[in-house]
Amino acid sequence: MINNKKRFLDYIGRLIRKKELGPVGSYKIQAVSIPEELDYPESLPLEIKFIIEKNPEYKEKIKKILRTAFGGKALGIRTVTETPQKILDAVNNISIYSQHFTVLTWLPDLFKNNRLPKFNKGESEKAEEKGVDLAAAAEYILSHKFEFKKIVLIDEANEGITEEEKKFIDSLTEKIFDISIDWIVHRIINDNAHERTKVAQTIIKSLLFIGPITHILEIYARGIGKVFAASSDDILSEVAELFALRGSGFSWKTLAKRGRILIPVFILATYLAFNVEHFIEKDEYAVAGVLFGLSAVMLSLTTALQSIFMYFNSVKKLAAEEKINIKSPRQQFVLAFKQDFTNPARLGLGLGALSSPFIAMFIFVLLPGLTHNGWVLALLGSTESFVAALTVLAAKFISQKQFEMKLKKLRR
Repeated sequence: MINNKKRFLDYIGRLIRKKELGPVGSYKIQAVSIPEELDYPESLPLEIKFIIEKNPEYKEKIKKILRTAFGGKALGIRTVTETPQKILDAVNNISIYSQHFTVLTWLPDLFKNNRLPKFNKGESEKAEEKGVDLAAAAEYILSHKFEFKKIVLIDEANEGITEEEKKFIDSLTEKIFDISIDWIVHRIINDNAHERTKVAQTIIKSLLFIGPITHILEIYARGIGKVFAASSDDILSEVAELFALRGSGFSWKTLAKRGRILIPVFILATYLAFNVEHFIEKDEYAVAGVLFGLSAVMLSLTTALQSIFMYFNSVKKLAAEEKINIKSPRQQFVLAFKQDFTNPARLGLGLGALSSPFIAMFIFVLLPGLTHNGWVLALLGSTESFVAALTVLAAKFISQKQFEMKLKKLRR
């Protein structure tokens, strides 16, 4: 038993150490290189279109820069696609050592108002013991705020860029910064959440083993197969959740307290799963489906509520320390809720958990012949994890679309 436990911990350790460093800077560029392109606004990048519509006089200024003797300059929108590792490290260090594991409580304010997060002498000294300079970390993040979405001048013919052109291009970047702040914050938070949940994502992948095991159990022990399908995903998801919260900075001692509630909930979920077969035999497929769906997500829903209240306590501590000016318990809870759900995996797990009972009921009623198919049961029992995985994959796309919708709304 001891050797098995040691092997498991060694395996988890290898997963954590395997973490790859992010790129120095991954980005994409959309460019405008021909002056005549400005006469066809629908083909322009949204940011350029926005600037020209709000400042019509800039159109000729941009044309003048593009219309050089050799036609060798282009105007580009450089957009960061993956936050540099050094910025993620700075955000994570400030969050853990001085902000009670939160990010939303200080990062937007840092970008919008250049207001550095508050930390006391004791927090600074504790961080320094770990080789972390909190003040330098905050300044580093702030100094790179214009790098996430930036107007750049591309000197294709190596003609040289004048000081006047540099100042003008910098002014264009400032024009789009205010409308880009939310996108920048989401970019950093999403990448930070992805970084903190790498172990969780690895565990979720192991759910692929549930299908064949469930199918075998359903052939020889139908009731046991349903219990396995319903509970396996929840147990693995809880392990993933623990490592995600651990990655956010919470101690194992704090996380261990969750067991006081989780263990009784798990027993109740197992009891419900055992009763699914009873309702199937009575041809009450709707009830059976709801019970199966609930038993598969009860642990996940309980975990989600616990995580929200953990962040709620963090926000209350920040308010008591006067690091944030939010006194209303209701506003504090809303902020904690937003902080928890900034993790796209958390959002996906929540959506999947809420929809799981309805999806299971629909399948059980519509296709009762599949209620003993282990593959189908494993899929239904893992609904929230699959939705979470899809949400993580879609997070960057959704963030970009939200930014584009905001630009279009502001142009009206």
